[in-house]
Amino acid sequence: MRLAEIIMAIVLGLFSLYLMYKSGAPAWPGEPWFENIWYIPDEGPGGGFWPFWLSFVMLLSCFWIIVNWARRQSPPSRSTEAFLDAYGVRMLFLVGGSVAAFIALSSIISMYLAIMVFMLYYLRFLGRHPWRLSLAVAVGLPVGLFFFFDVAMTLPLPKGLRIVEDTLYTPLYDIFL
Repeated sequence: MRLAEIIMAIVLGLFSLYLMYKSGAPAWPGEPWFENIWYIPDEGPGGGFWPFWLSFVMLLSCFWIIVNWARRQSPPSRSTEAFLDAYGVRMLFLVGGSVAAFIALSSIISMYLAIMVFMLYYLRFLGRHPWRLSLAVAVGLPVGLFFFFDVAMTLPLPKGLRIVEDTLYTPLYDIFL
């Protein structure tokens, strides 16, 4: 556990630095680096303001984890247990595999149907919640997201194969748009 804590703090710290670097990248060619991470007068925060400063806070958190690790002040830094036991490895593959399947399905059957399948699997089969709750969330969440993104914000998410789009989304667009 102790080794896992320091490795994760270092990896997340490096990821924070990368995000800070990318957030400071110029929006247009010829702009100076890190100009868009500040508050721009009469415009508001620059395009990289929130990602940069959130990544900076994450980097500070990683430094604090490393300090606590060196002082052995956190429970994981004093632990001699294994990072993942057999159950942890099993759950890592079950959850990681379902996320990979969700990502693969989103371009085939649409983002909304992939969310529905993922939520049903996660709630009913991994979480062992009752069918009524699992179905309510698995159907309600994608419908709510559809109305929020596609209808209210007019920001369509991936629809997948043409037959899925024609069958499910075209009638909804005809009604609401």
